Amino acid sequence: MQELGEIVATLEDYAKAYCAKDIDALMLVFDSSEEISVIGTGGDELCSGIKSVKELFLRNFAEATATKFEWGWSNIIVISEGCAVVSQYLTIHVSTKQGAICVPVRWSVVLKKADRWLWVHRHASTASDSQLRGCAYPNPSEKRE
Repeated sequence: MQELGEIVATLEDYAKAYCAKDIDALMLVFDSSEEISVIGTGGDELCSGIKSVKELFLRNFAEATATKFEWGWSNIIVISEGCAVVSQYLTIHVSTKQGAICVPVRWSVVLKKADRWLWVHRHASTASDSQLRGCAYPNPSEKRE
């Protein structure tokens, strides 16, 4: 399906711009209206609107440099002719002042179709280590080993 290829291309565009710290190219992935939002992995990374989203990415760029996006499991659903959702697992390789790290990330991306697919929302999270494998919720009475 051509739509799926176009959607995957937006993921690559995001990764390329993010690794290059090219804020202008990164913001081109998103819808240019104020109706965008990003939730990051940090506790304070909750933002909506172009200015707030841009500031978040500039802060990320100041703290570290992503060197590679390693794509994993992915599920793309075209909900309607003009709306799609991407569920994505990836590992982002990052160079920090303390050294190189790999960050396993889970993404949800909501896109809308205009002349091209545009991101309107991106949510990133890391898997919780506060619960035992196979359990849906943390159990404070059990110790992790």
